Amino acid sequence: SIRLSGAGTIPGSVFLYNKPGKKKNRFTFAGPAYYGNNSLQEVKLKKMGEKHTYTGQVDWIGYGDNYFLTALIPVASQGPWNISIEKKEADGLTESRLTALKPAPGSAAQGVEILNLGVYFGPKEIDRLNALGHNLSKAINFGWFDPIAKPLLYILKFFFRFIHNYGIAIIIVTILIKVAFWPLAQKSAKSMKTMQKLQPKLAKLKESYGNDKEKLNKELMQLYKTYKVNPMSGCLPMLLQIPVFFALYKVLLQSIELRHAPFMLWINDLSAPDRLMIPGVNIPYLGGIPVLTLLMGVSMYLQQKLSPSSLDPTQARMMQFLPVIFTFMFINFPSGLVLYWLVNNVLSIAQQHYVNKFTN
Repeated sequence: SIRLSGAGTIPGSVFLYNKPGKKKNRFTFAGPAYYGNNSLQEVKLKKMGEKHTYTGQVDWIGYGDNYFLTALIPVASQGPWNISIEKKEADGLTESRLTALKPAPGSAAQGVEILNLGVYFGPKEIDRLNALGHNLSKAINFGWFDPIAKPLLYILKFFFRFIHNYGIAIIIVTILIKVAFWPLAQKSAKSMKTMQKLQPKLAKLKESYGNDKEKLNKELMQLYKTYKVNPMSGCLPMLLQIPVFFALYKVLLQSIELRHAPFMLWINDLSAPDRLMIPGVNIPYLGGIPVLTLLMGVSMYLQQKLSPSSLDPTQARMMQFLPVIFTFMFINFPSGLVLYWLVNNVLSIAQQHYVNKFTN
């Protein structure tokens, strides 16, 4: 408790000061935030002197980044509270921010004011914050992907209780996701194989009606209807997995449970890019060999080779560069995310092999 004598009806104030630390990650939020009126507000101030104000009930107010939270928690239902968050220069640091938390005028007793505040300073560990209450767990915010990322985190934590390895937990979750999408992926693979067999008919139609786009489209639709195929069905399983991919990316980037979580061999941090360090060997810009990423690229190439293609030769040649492009894209991604994509590719290869062997 903070006791202010002689305060009268003039509200006392409690201030939180924050100085900038390391350079911020553009994909995660770091800065002042509060939870009031059943809503999380992450305050982003860009200009010097810019201010954000709020008056109302507050569950907590503080500063947070990827992994840690400092919060003041009104223990008693005092309030309403005034909040003022301002970007200003302090000690020569132009990135400093000032947060002021105080009861609104008229809420204090005459002559004496007592502010009952709890303080939390620690990791943004979801089970710990849930146990503390006060909606502190709302500080863990995965943005647009929150509805997928939060359940994904709970599932990973569930498997971790038994196997004590988040890498294996990611593999299990990947298998479960693949099983869930199996019927759709199976139908898509069969449709792509049928599309490949229809290539001579498609070429003949384009030759016959090449100058009449309307007639060509009509004949193509009729052909697809006759053979019960959808030319876009091959993309559907991948499109549906994109939200899961980004949700896992957010979990790996923001969940302290996976921070410095080892997998096996050279992968000792699933939230960081994988690098196999060889003594005496220094690779420019990389430092080590991204073995997992290279394996992911190879698996993508093999998957592409096994999958039937309905593309014309020019498009097919362009698609051949896709594994190379993805490999470069994934080089600095968290190794846990690369592991997910690699396992997903291996399972897709097995599924495509099954379709090619047993489907007419």
